[in-house]
This record gives sequence, C-alpha cells and structure tokens, in this order.
Amino acid sequence: MPNRPRILIVTPEITYLPDGMGNATNHMRAKAGGLADVSASLVSALFELGADVHVALPHYRRMFNIDVGRLINEELRIYKRVLPDSRIHLAEDRIFYYQSEVYSSSSDTSRKLALVFQREVINNIIPKVNPDLIHCNDWMTGLIPAMARRHGIPSLMTIHNIHTQEVGLDQVEDTGIDAAEFWQDLFYKWYAGDYETTRWSNPVDLLASGIFASHFVNTVSPTFLYEVCDGQHAFVPPSVRSEMAQKMMSGCASGILNAPDPSFDPATDELIHCPFDPDTHVEGKRKNKVRLQERLGLAQNPDAPMFFWPSRLDPVQKGCQLVAEILASLVSHYGDENLQVVFVATGPYQIWFRGIVNEHGFHDRVAVYNFDEETSHLAYAASDFMLMPSRFEPCGLPQMVSAIYGSLPIAHDTGGLHDTVNMLDTAQGTGNGFLFETYDGNGLWWAIERAMNFYRLPTDVKEAQISRVMRESAERFTHANTAREYIDIYERMLERPLVDHKPGFVAGTV
Repeated sequence: MPNRPRILIVTPEITYLPDGMGNATNHMRAKAGGLADVSASLVSALFELGADVHVALPHYRRMFNIDVGRLINEELRIYKRVLPDSRIHLAEDRIFYYQSEVYSSSSDTSRKLALVFQREVINNIIPKVNPDLIHCNDWMTGLIPAMARRHGIPSLMTIHNIHTQEVGLDQVEDTGIDAAEFWQDLFYKWYAGDYETTRWSNPVDLLASGIFASHFVNTVSPTFLYEVCDGQHAFVPPSVRSEMAQKMMSGCASGILNAPDPSFDPATDELIHCPFDPDTHVEGKRKNKVRLQERLGLAQNPDAPMFFWPSRLDPVQKGCQLVAEILASLVSHYGDENLQVVFVATGPYQIWFRGIVNEHGFHDRVAVYNFDEETSHLAYAASDFMLMPSRFEPCGLPQMVSAIYGSLPIAHDTGGLHDTVNMLDTAQGTGNGFLFETYDGNGLWWAIERAMNFYRLPTDVKEAQISRVMRESAERFTHANTAREYIDIYERMLERPLVDHKPGFVAGTV
C-alpha cells in the first residue's frame, strides 16, 4: 500500500521481535512484566499485516547477551552497521549496557534510566524514523507525548501499570532533553505559571504528563479504565485519575485486553507431561495431574479436585491472604473428596502457607513450590480450578491461560477479571469460571463451593462444558484480537487505513 503510515512503538521492555525486522531480533529480549508480551505481540501482528512498524527500546547489552568486548573486528563492524538499518532502534547509552533487569530497585536509578531513554528517543530516534504516530507505554515514556503534540504527531499512551514518578524540569533538561519547547504540555504538581519558576520548583508527573499530552489513551481492560476514572482504587494518584477521567469524557480513552503468549497451548506445550486438546482433555489432564502430584509429593489421585495458585504471593494486590484465611478449613471440609491445593509462586506470603501445611500436616494435600516455568505450565494442565482473588487487576493473564488449559478460574469480580471471567451456567452452556463480589474469605469460599458443585456433576456434563470453555478461550484470548483493537485506534487517530486488511480481518473486532 503506498504511503503507509509509519508507527513507532516506544517501550522499555519486549519479549521477542519478528525475524524480518532486523538481523539482531533474536537477541532482543528484556522482560519485567506483561508490557513485554503486549509489545511483542502488537509489533509482530502489525509486521505480519504489512504495517510500517518501528520499535524503540533501550540497548540492554547484558540482557541481549551482546558483549561487544568479545566481538572480533569484523563482527563489531557488522554489528554496528546492521542495527541502524533495521526497524529496531536502540537507545544507546552506557547506563543501559550493564543492566541485568529492566527496572532498578532504586527510584533514582529508575528515573535516570527513563530520562536517558526518552532523551535518545526524542533527540535521535524520532527524527530518524519520522513517524506518523507514536505509541508510548507507561510512565517511562511520559515526556514523549508532549514533544509529539508540539510537533503535530499523534500519540497513544497505554497504561499497563498505574505507577508514576515525579522529576524536576531542570533534571529533564540536564539529561539533554530540550523541554523548553514543550514544557506547557506537561503535567505538574502545582499550577505552572511561568517557565523559570516551574523549572526549579514544580515537579513533572511523568505518567499524568503522558496521559495529559497524548491524543488517545488506553488501559489493559475496559473495566479497570472505568474503575480508575470512578475513583474506586485509592492507590491511583489523583493526578492520574483526573487526567484519565478527562480523556474518557472526551471519548479519547478505551480499554484493550492483553492476551497470553501463544506458547500457552495444551496441544503443543512441550513443558507439560501429556499434551491434550478440547477433545482429549479428560485423559490428558488426569495424566498431568498424577505427574504433578508425583513431582510435588502430593497424594497421587487423578480424581482429586485440584486448585492452583499461579500468581505472585502478594497480599497487596493478589488476595493471597484470603486463601490463607480459609485454607485449613477448606482442606479439612473437603477431606472426604481429597481436595488439593497447589501454589507455584513466590512472594511474602509463601511462609504463611508453609506454616499452615506444617501445622496441620497437609503435606500430601497442599504443595507450596517456588515458581518455575515448567512446573507452572504443568500445574495449568493438571489443575481443575485456578485461584485469582485479586483485590484489583488491571488485566491479568492467568485467568485466560487457565481457561485455555481447561482449569476453570475462580476470581474476584474486578478489573480485567470482570472482563474475562463469566459465571459458568451449565444449563445455558455459557460462562468460563466462578466470580465472587464480596472481597473476603467468605466470598472466596462461596465461589469455591460453586466450583465443587460443578466438579460433582456427571462426567459427560463436565466434559462438554470444559471442552467448550477451552475452545472459546483459545479463540477469544489471542494476540491477533488484541492487535486488531490497537489497529482500530491507530486508524481512528490517523483517519486512514494502516494496512491492506487481509480477508477475514476486520479492525476492531474480536
């Protein structure tokens, strides 16, 4: 398609990139969370559709396993020559080269990393790419929409995590960013009357600035967007809430669900013991359950109802304290049915669960296991139900993965969980899990009772419902569907097609 719009996606992390984007794509992996997966899937989908897509990210040499000190002269010349010609644009600065993780535990270092990254994007990458639209992600890219607005470039800001940082305008400019040309498009802690006073004494809120200056914003689920704008979460900074609400009221905000990595497919998953699909899930899940029980030292019983906890054991967000509150009573209450609970997760609450296991002698009924990828995949394949009682959830991926693997999610009715989990109704043949509204141990217990009622149903009824859930989830929770919604936003912002839509592709449909 002639004169295709050029899209620049600016992200501090990414999981993978398509081979055709440049000779160094196989090295580009830097992940801290879901942002990396979303960035990778969006870039790949756009590239496969023929869009003129470019990516800007920091040059994490250590994480990319590129040691220029060990390259021979010819390799070094090739390395330096190839990268500038690709669609991958690396922000070059020594501060990135020796980072072993995307984000630093030090707030000062995190701010410096963000400022240097944005300096390179603003000063070097954007002039080189000359994009028609810039897609920014989270507070680490919060200055870029203001610059883009000043230069007449439409920008989209995606909020994956409601975190922000404040930084002085003098620090921004001392990093090498000429903020004087777009300072009025930034969001400050207090009213900004004039440049000089603002520069020295009025901090810039980076995430609020990105929301304020961008032309369009999105969160990673529709319900979480509403919750933020409605003031339902005390942890959301007032600046972020007010700016998000302004964007929503003006029709410039939406929620787009993330999707799990395509590797989460029980039919092809090499990390599980026995692959299976919707037609063979009964025997497949039984075999995987026995293998997991053997690995974790649980009583080996393929008929035992198994509940799986896949998320970090964080009491602030994930609700693990609700499980701790009822675990002993739960295991005892369903003792005759041999109920088992498996935790494959790390976090501060792990010690609580180990204590409960030791105190009650639940070693053959409850397993508390440090997270590793292989065991986590096996637990999805083995379990009957997945626990996700989050206090809040911007999107969440475990509830999507578990449904694909035939492990029905038990979740608190909030945020992305509300958008992806529906109450199972066997009579109507609808729903994919069990939701509870009251955020306490009793609410969780109620949902688990509903799950156990389902588990007691005749085998043919359960088999039909789980097969349906697996098929529907595999079709719904895909990167292609997520990319379609982003493309729809791009085309609305640009007021023209982004790509030649292939047969069967309709932007904005899921």
